[in-house]
Amino acid sequence: MSYPKFKELRAGEAAKSMPRGAMSKISGNLALVKIAIDSDFTPIVPVLIPHVRDVRILAHQLHRGKKDWQGIAFGWEAEYHASKQQKPPHSKMEFTPAEFWIGDSTIWGFSMMWEDGDEQPPSESLSDENIVKKIQWGRSIKPRLSSR
Repeated sequence: MSYPKFKELRAGEAAKSMPRGAMSKISGNLALVKIAIDSDFTPIVPVLIPHVRDVRILAHQLHRGKKDWQGIAFGWEAEYHASKQQKPPHSKMEFTPAEFWIGDSTIWGFSMMWEDGDEQPPSESLSDENIVKKIQWGRSIKPRLSSR
């Protein structure tokens, strides 16, 4: 990433934080994940995967607010788009459903879509096929502070 792009991302960081009232505690599962950089370089790195129950809580908070949102949640990029009355292009659906996603599907990702309407339960999709080993699963990971 170029320095100007990094600077641009850092400048917008405060404006893209979690929405007011959303959970800010970082907890989750530590896993080793295989990341395909190219055909000759596929490192395995430790990654913090948030608890799906915490991600669902955030998604439902955003859905109740019915406002589009984009930012960082649990250390991952995330977005929520409220439903729209317009029919999506090239679709048989009569409206554009609300949707939420977090993560990167090549590493780990989770999404929810309210395909049957805002008042019905959403469908969910989990992308975790690149997790090669679960290191700490099902326990909260408490951040350790260190000083230099």
